[in-house]
Amino acid sequence: MAQIIAVHSFRGGTGKSNLIANIAATMALQGQRVGIIDTDIQSPGIHIIFSLKEDKIQLTLNDYLWGRCNIKEAAYDVTDTLIAKQENTSTVKGSLYLIPSSIKAAEISRVLREGYDVVRLNDGFQSLIHSLKLDYLLIDTHPGLNEETLVSIGISNILLIILRPDSQDFQGTAVTVDVARKLKAAKIILVLNKVLPSLNFADLKQQVEKIYDVPVAGILPLSEEMVQLGSKGLFCLRYSQHSITQAIKGITEQIAGLVVSH
Repeated sequence: MAQIIAVHSFRGGTGKSNLIANIAATMALQGQRVGIIDTDIQSPGIHIIFSLKEDKIQLTLNDYLWGRCNIKEAAYDVTDTLIAKQENTSTVKGSLYLIPSSIKAAEISRVLREGYDVVRLNDGFQSLIHSLKLDYLLIDTHPGLNEETLVSIGISNILLIILRPDSQDFQGTAVTVDVARKLKAAKIILVLNKVLPSLNFADLKQQVEKIYDVPVAGILPLSEEMVQLGSKGLFCLRYSQHSITQAIKGITEQIAGLVVSH
């Protein structure tokens, strides 16, 4: 039974796309069949992390939503990007597919002007899981709360909310958690990102879990290496021993644990 994981943040700039890309990569390296859909149609960008260049992208999620193709035709096999330059990583046991959104201005403005059929989007999730035999489907949602995001939250098995230790993020996350509970979201977990390494992570975890009554699956430190990488590749491959990579492995294990306990 495939698991749908909606990854969400109330505000932009939390590092959501990087987290999704690295969780998906970790899952695929562990032998899972994983799909990512970029439903952040107004400001897409996760394709950059997988070095999927504009000229290579023929069909996108937008084409599926406008009825120009089926969802599988807009899926790109990006498993090769997991083959790192180190030794012993020439083979990847799993598979990783990405459905990007269009970065053409006309396509983005059409979505802003007309919206799209969220029922068709949901149908696309199910069709993709079936046709690619996925174990996990990760949804990169648009920040804030809109109709499409609410649908993604409503149908997901796991909602992962990412936030920074920032008052605006804390307030927005409270709203998101409240809405997710009203939508009967199956399981909610939190990830804190861009946390100053000087802070006491154990204390912070305890405080945040108390505020929201939701488990914190991981805390990722603010990292110069992540800033330097600037979305030009997968952090977990470039820095396999880094504390961020270890935290992402821990988050991935907890997601697998939630699936087992379901």
